[in-house]
Amino acid sequence: MIQKLSIGEKTGYALGDMAANFVFQAMLALQLDFYTHTFGLSAAQAGTLFLVVGLAVACLNPVMGFIADRTSTKWGKFRPWLLWTAVPFGIIGVLTFTTPNISPTGKLIYAWTTYILLRVIYTINNVPYASLTAVMTSDPDERTSISSYRQIAANSAGFIVASLAIPMVRFFGHGNDARGYQLTMGMLSVVSVIFFIIAFATTKERIQPDPQQKTSLGQDLSDLLSNRPWIVLFLATLFYFMAILIRGNVMLPYFRFVAGNVNIFAWFNGFGLAALLLGVACSTAVSVRVGKRTLFVASMALSGIFSMLLFVLPPSGTVAIIGVEVLRQFSYGLSGPILWAMMGDVADYGEWKTGRRASGTVTAAVVFALWAGLALGGAVAGWLFSFYGFVSEASAQSAHAQAGIVLTGSLWAGLAFFAVAFCLLFYPISRETNQKIANELAERRKAFASQANA
Repeated sequence: MIQKLSIGEKTGYALGDMAANFVFQAMLALQLDFYTHTFGLSAAQAGTLFLVVGLAVACLNPVMGFIADRTSTKWGKFRPWLLWTAVPFGIIGVLTFTTPNISPTGKLIYAWTTYILLRVIYTINNVPYASLTAVMTSDPDERTSISSYRQIAANSAGFIVASLAIPMVRFFGHGNDARGYQLTMGMLSVVSVIFFIIAFATTKERIQPDPQQKTSLGQDLSDLLSNRPWIVLFLATLFYFMAILIRGNVMLPYFRFVAGNVNIFAWFNGFGLAALLLGVACSTAVSVRVGKRTLFVASMALSGIFSMLLFVLPPSGTVAIIGVEVLRQFSYGLSGPILWAMMGDVADYGEWKTGRRASGTVTAAVVFALWAGLALGGAVAGWLFSFYGFVSEASAQSAHAQAGIVLTGSLWAGLAFFAVAFCLLFYPISRETNQKIANELAERRKAFASQANA
């Protein structure tokens, strides 16, 4: 039987993504600027930190997927992890955006320690959370609907962070940005803990693997590597999050040093994220008509084009810059729910082909690409800044550094978006195939239930 979910369950589940994104969006939009402008790291130090920790901790994702698939509690396999990680997530989120009054070497050690802990707790929390989409319902369109809810919530968190975080830092810091960041992230982290608990309490796991399925890590990995849709989605996810971080990390420095008015950053993000939410809201209706792959390809191609337009727009053209960002964010927003819905579809494809289901392993392997993409994107942004002569904590940048900021946010980010679109051209699951798989798996699960009750 294909399950339709209540608005209450979808909303409760979505709050879990809002909780995570108070920290995740801060990493995307603020962390490079925080480390270089407030904390005291150089751009090269920050870039290396993002790359090394990001790639190392990304390897934890498949391990966490394997653990989650084998978790067995009265609450299910994935839900309990939201409860267990809620408080540690909140505490570490605050510590990562705290600037201790210690030596430069001590600060570097502190940054590495807290960033590692943040990435580890995020993985332990987020892999089971993302896996829930695949086991809450077997309906492909309903999965897209769930993903739309969570993307609206996630991007609402992004809206709050991008448009309000800097004003909050200034308000609470009274000229002390370090104190302002600590108090701002403290408030957001308290809300995150509450939302994780609500997500745990309101969701339900309905899809279980065949009770006769044997546990085998080797077989899970073999199934994964023979799953063509997973391979395509892995590569697309890698470039997707590289693009997001390259673009996201550069815009605050762009308004600070190129446009010369950091206050525009809040308006830029406010209008852009409002457009993104509209794109997310339209995603399900459009994907039902044209299919997930077609919509995803178009979304990424347009995102690349609108990113590159920043190169030709004059820094003084505030209205034009914000207008193009509105178009870019709307186009990008159309893809938001699709990526997460595809993870469940890829898990279904693997079960359909092999008779074995490993939702956590499939999701974790894609989330590995997510974090690898973030690590590479953060590193590329930091290294490009260093290459172009960006000077940390400077009140102004050279003309060469300013040009590098523009190139990073336009050309390099745009090429990463185009790479996503190219990868998705090879994704083999059409809308018709998706529905066929769902129907056949529903029949198989009826047979499992009949055998269990016999």
